[in-house]
Amino acid sequence: MKFDYRFGNQYFNYYDKKGIKSTIYDILAPEQEQKEQPGKEYLMNPLPIFDNPNYKGSGKLKGKVAIITGGDSGLGRAAAIAFAKEGASLVIPYYNEHEDALYTKEYIEKLGGTCLLLSGDITKKSFSEEIINKTLENFGKIDILVNNAGVQYQQDTLDKISDEQFDWTMKVNVYGMFYLTKAVLPYLKSGASIINLSSITTFYGEPQLIDYVTTKGAIIGFTRSLARNLALKNIRVNAIAPGFFWTPLQPACWVKEKIPSLGSNAAMARGAMPYELAPTFVFLASEDSSYVTGQVIHNNGGEVMG
Repeated sequence: MKFDYRFGNQYFNYYDKKGIKSTIYDILAPEQEQKEQPGKEYLMNPLPIFDNPNYKGSGKLKGKVAIITGGDSGLGRAAAIAFAKEGASLVIPYYNEHEDALYTKEYIEKLGGTCLLLSGDITKKSFSEEIINKTLENFGKIDILVNNAGVQYQQDTLDKISDEQFDWTMKVNVYGMFYLTKAVLPYLKSGASIINLSSITTFYGEPQLIDYVTTKGAIIGFTRSLARNLALKNIRVNAIAPGFFWTPLQPACWVKEKIPSLGSNAAMARGAMPYELAPTFVFLASEDSSYVTGQVIHNNGGEVMG
């Protein structure tokens, strides 16, 4: 088999052994897998496209300070790059993906931006306190929080989900968001924005990600309740529910045979590259969405509608 790739189309074309192009769907990548969560971007083939060179910033986030958990790679990296282009200073808490994190920091600095990296475990309340303290020490304020970090593990049935896996998935995806949001709230002022990452899987009930879907559903409930709670303070809280984007989470979760079919059920018959989600982050972080709160934005190529 062979694969073609063109930036303008943002996907691979699959050809069978006879060189005939598949008419079923266009795929993001060939079979591959990684053994550790949340995955490493520099090991992926192809490398995800996180920056659209045609995207030009217009100062929408000039002077703002944004915290993006898991901003070292994947969707978080794409958001960080777009925020930097719009004039924001970045704080990126991440787990242990040091090579990806350093690359992201260098990329932001080449754009003329500022980036502070903080390595740690978001399931620990003390790390949330460290993130806030170091952000304030370096930048003096916080305007935007993106709760992006997460893990997911493929298991065929509920009985195969160990108590340890369920506990870890819940702590990373929900406790981490809770601890950091609670820690940041005293420092957010009118006009601030909180963006939480849910998932398309919440809306169709992915059968092999039961614990992950549970956490992503909880994130939507958290988003809606907190949005009402903070509305009169003019602090907006919204969520994004992405479809299948080519991020390290995919090869680190799915068996390799699953990878070529990711996104195939979308109306557009493909998954997407991270840069395609970046403008949504900018919209929710900026004054462009000044009357938007408690909402879930769906970027999924038409896989779930309504």
